[in-house]
Amino acid sequence: MGSFLSSLWTPPPLPGDDPDSAVVAVHSKPAWDRHWEAHRNASKLRAPPDLTDPANLLRLPRQMVIDFSASWCGPCRFIEPAFKEMASRFADALFVKIDVDELAEVAKTFRVEAMPTFVLVKGGQEVSRVVGAKKDELDRKIKTFISSS
Repeated sequence: MGSFLSSLWTPPPLPGDDPDSAVVAVHSKPAWDRHWEAHRNASKLRAPPDLTDPANLLRLPRQMVIDFSASWCGPCRFIEPAFKEMASRFADALFVKIDVDELAEVAKTFRVEAMPTFVLVKGGQEVSRVVGAKKDELDRKIKTFISSS
């Protein structure tokens, strides 16, 4: 009976896990390391990757926009729909969502002290950041970030 009941319960999706979203939710250090290394090494590619292999999509030269948030953070939940919309609109960048409780080490590396914090990265280097649920400021900075690349 226990296995029957457990098969009826489906855990709720994690923030950023919407299959229709352009945001990549990262829940483990190894997954983050794969995304980060692909981003940092994108400029070193000599030949275009085989785009028929989904693994190569991470290797495309792109800017990265990282959303550091937490499931319990009200302002993070407030801005999440806008962040997803920006991810759809600015397809030239890779949008990544990181829960600071799951990946505290990554948040510490990026000196995240408040949530949400959005970090704009190119070639492994921070270009800009927005602290707080400031939708207009984030949108403006991403537009500038994308157009300058």
